[in-house]
Amino acid sequence: MQPTPSPLVVAVYDTKPYDRDSLLPAARGNPIEWRFLDFRLGPESASAARGAQAVCVFVNDRVDRPSLELLAAEGIRLVTLRCAGFNNVDLDAARALGIRVTRVPGYSPYAVAEHAVALLLTLNRKIHRSFNRVRELNFSLSGLEGSDLHGKTAGIVGTGRIGRIAAQILRGFGMRVLAYDPHPDPAWAEQTGVELGPLELLLAESDVLSLHVPLTPETHHLIRAETLARMKRGAFLINVSRGALVDTGALVDSLKECHLGGVGLDVYEEEEGIFFEDLSGTILQDDELARLLTFPNVLITAHQAFLTREALSDIARTTVTNLAAHAAGEAYLPGSQLA
Repeated sequence: MQPTPSPLVVAVYDTKPYDRDSLLPAARGNPIEWRFLDFRLGPESASAARGAQAVCVFVNDRVDRPSLELLAAEGIRLVTLRCAGFNNVDLDAARALGIRVTRVPGYSPYAVAEHAVALLLTLNRKIHRSFNRVRELNFSLSGLEGSDLHGKTAGIVGTGRIGRIAAQILRGFGMRVLAYDPHPDPAWAEQTGVELGPLELLLAESDVLSLHVPLTPETHHLIRAETLARMKRGAFLINVSRGALVDTGALVDSLKECHLGGVGLDVYEEEEGIFFEDLSGTILQDDELARLLTFPNVLITAHQAFLTREALSDIARTTVTNLAAHAAGEAYLPGSQLA
């Protein structure tokens, strides 16, 4: 009779109720013992992983060299991200310390693309303002004028899975869609009726500019004072990718000058310690975010674009697959392994 394998003990940092609800059923049949922690990973909390063999982290956990050194000292040999982005991970330090790093390279791209379009529709038709008015029994339509999206031009920056779906949704509205990608796919563009072009063209001609690129040194503050100035007056800016793609100070200045028609953000460059938390009983200490919240043409959601049942199921399934493969001693995890 084969002995029952010891479970892989996994410390799950920054756990929310939806993480438990998706990870627990996804792990059925796998020898995984979850240790759910409701605080984030950082040098001050790395010791909480003592006794585990792996940690599971999210976008705002600090997986820098100091944290990794402390995790290595506790015997951690795997960091698995339950997200696609990994700009919060020091991959060089992980390799040097012998810690594997995996991620979820793809999950429901429809969730994020549809959220981007939801932000656009809400901003354009001022649904958020109308909702608040009606709740106060104010049924006036004054100041709620929007515009037809049909016939307007949308610019899609980044044509990965999410960017392509967003482009196709907007094409369905009858919009002209321009797309920029450093590695363009002319065949896809021709098939979907999307026009490829340089970023300068998108800035100059787009009534809506939607960002769908990862955060890298090249894309950091891709949208800054110079690029904002080249955008059409009255254009909408949508960002559901990474907060630091946009220079917040420059964005505030552009809004104050009434250059942009509206801004929809699901991410923010200094969201750590703010997004995913209930701060309703406190005073917001981030002055730039507080200023953004004062603009009637700015709509901010708290990094919820991924939050659909389908996406959570995809994330949990891939995370469990990565953990099980590591526990089984597989040397490399195709598609998921970063270090």
